Amino acid sequence: MKNILNAQWIKSPKTVIDREIVFSKEFKAEKEVVSASLEVTALGVYLARINGERVGDFILAPGWTSYKKRLQVDTYDVTAMIAENNVITIGVGPGWKASAYFGMHSGEWQLGFREMAAICALTIKYADGETRIITSGGDWNCENGKHVYSSLYNGYIYDPAYKDIFPAKAQVFEKKRDILLDRQGEKVVEQERLEPKEIIITPKGETVLDFGQNMTGYVEFKIKGNKGERAVISHAEVLDAEGNFYTDNLRSAKAQAIFICDGKEHIHKSEYNFFGFRYIRLENWSDEVKKENFTAIVVHSDMKRTGYFECSDERINKLFSNIIWGQKGNFLDVPTDCPQRDERLGWTGDAQVFVKTASYNYDVERFFTKWLADLRADQTGWGTIPHVIPNVFEPSDDCSSAWAEAATVCPWQLYLTYANKDIIKDSLESMKKYIEYIDENSYGGIWDRGWHFGDWLNLDGSSPEDCSKGTEKGLIATACYIFSSDILAKSMELCGEDSAEVKAKREESILAFRSKFMADGRILPEYETQTACVLALHFGITDNAAETAKQLNELVAECGHLKTGFVGTPYLLHALSDNGYAKTAYDILLREEYPSWLFSVKMGATTIWEHWDSMREDGSMWSTSMNSFNHYAYGSVADWLYGDAAGIKTDESKPGFEHIILAPLTDSRLTYVKASIETRRGLVKSEWKTENGKTEYEFTVPEGVTATVILDGKETEVGAGVHKF
Repeated sequence: MKNILNAQWIKSPKTVIDREIVFSKEFKAEKEVVSASLEVTALGVYLARINGERVGDFILAPGWTSYKKRLQVDTYDVTAMIAENNVITIGVGPGWKASAYFGMHSGEWQLGFREMAAICALTIKYADGETRIITSGGDWNCENGKHVYSSLYNGYIYDPAYKDIFPAKAQVFEKKRDILLDRQGEKVVEQERLEPKEIIITPKGETVLDFGQNMTGYVEFKIKGNKGERAVISHAEVLDAEGNFYTDNLRSAKAQAIFICDGKEHIHKSEYNFFGFRYIRLENWSDEVKKENFTAIVVHSDMKRTGYFECSDERINKLFSNIIWGQKGNFLDVPTDCPQRDERLGWTGDAQVFVKTASYNYDVERFFTKWLADLRADQTGWGTIPHVIPNVFEPSDDCSSAWAEAATVCPWQLYLTYANKDIIKDSLESMKKYIEYIDENSYGGIWDRGWHFGDWLNLDGSSPEDCSKGTEKGLIATACYIFSSDILAKSMELCGEDSAEVKAKREESILAFRSKFMADGRILPEYETQTACVLALHFGITDNAAETAKQLNELVAECGHLKTGFVGTPYLLHALSDNGYAKTAYDILLREEYPSWLFSVKMGATTIWEHWDSMREDGSMWSTSMNSFNHYAYGSVADWLYGDAAGIKTDESKPGFEHIILAPLTDSRLTYVKASIETRRGLVKSEWKTENGKTEYEFTVPEGVTATVILDGKETEVGAGVHKF
């Protein structure tokens, strides 16, 4: 990023709401070109073309950041695209920034965020040594584009015959350039193409195509139709109990692609929008409906796949596949909670409980580095962390435990996975501010002030609709403070700072927790829940792990299943298996009846659901108000599959898999388990198989790496190579 800093911001001189605007400029290159590069970004999402050819493959560029403070600039090599006579165009759609209704919360656009704009610089170097720089400015043309309507949630209307009869010159305006920065996150690109599995005529007589997989992206389709006809594609995740197209769970999001036919044949796909869907419904479609005329295009951040898991139970394999698809569907520039309804926000709670799984499944170092920079940008001066990043809420003087933990948990996990100390250095002051905020809002080591989500979507409430009731919120908040304080202390020491004060306050909080919520190693009856036990165990709070684990095991045995929500579920199996109850952990994992991970698999899920029973056995729905069928948080169980079923664990003292702990937990209900993670140091593999009562293990350790193999309580140190036991 260099010459763009001398360019001017341009916008339409007309009031433009919920539609595409296109800036353009003609120019000549009369001498031999040896190189040409385009620096470009936009307030909104842009698509640049030179001589009608798309520049780059980035979808929804420049992505979503905390726009008031950070805006990424993309630089493309366009040498091969330059001819003698040229025209450059930059189309801009509303995207995340300027859609009229931004999800559940539309605060940002009310603060002037409706405005779309672009800025760019094209640098051309000629063979004779001359350099020419073409920058955006008042000499550029501006017109409304063929996307006559565009909204992040409602979809778009495309009219191929549209022509703006009142084009104008772009309007220059002043906006800070110090928010501009070189691209930090991964680009978003088209990843896979899925063909329809089936054409369905529903009981209502509607024409529906099933792509067989809940996904995020859009449909490419061939269409001719009759001139003036408005062909409509609606998107949905599921069919209802009667087999009809179901969109009630999208809430206010229309999620439609509308094509206005001009009597000519077109092959079309979205340019400024994305949808979460498995099914599409066709309306006003006069063409014959053929499978070969429709392709679903999967879109997500360009992350490298690094983790794989497989076992003898095909239900678990399907669960793991659903976890992968949940990550792909929600890692579209930011870690969203869901990709389909009128929300799609970067919820911090979902991100922090899933970050470990995410970092094993894919290389997400760059993805999260960018998102954490936005977290720091949106953190308030008094230390609170917004519920969603980038923040679309009004700044608040309090924040929710377990959600705000993203400020500590995410950087620390990235450090453990990738051994990049800079992630900790960059986040350290943010961690400190957050812990200082809690210190100021705690009394006697107990954090029970402010508003908290609690163990969101747990099953301890008086009814499933009691989303945040169940485990005492002050217990959860205090436990999370203890957890985050531990991370802060270790992070300070890593950066050469004294952590004694943080450790002392943490110890004070541990003693206060035990005094208020526990007795003799057990959670007191008035606070007793599975999640309370899980947190006391997993965060190292209890002074009698054996008794707390026994209590947890009793609670599970009493009802026969998990009752945990967003806070307890990620650590539930760990808390059991780490404390001698591996069989109970496997009992929960392999349970097929509601509530369980495999219930959704039995019901035909292809992604992870928001609720344990988003769809019930009779085909009825949990609700219409909050019922996503692509919600990755409960997919955090995959880190137990990697770390316990397969036994691949990191060593905090030697992060980035410099030293590995290999300690798989077998179960008679599985005959084999195998997993692999492509680490920064090479491929780590673990496999075990049981036959005729004998279990064989095989571990692969990369060059330059050591490992401790733990089997039946016996430890063996090994170096690089393939090791069999």
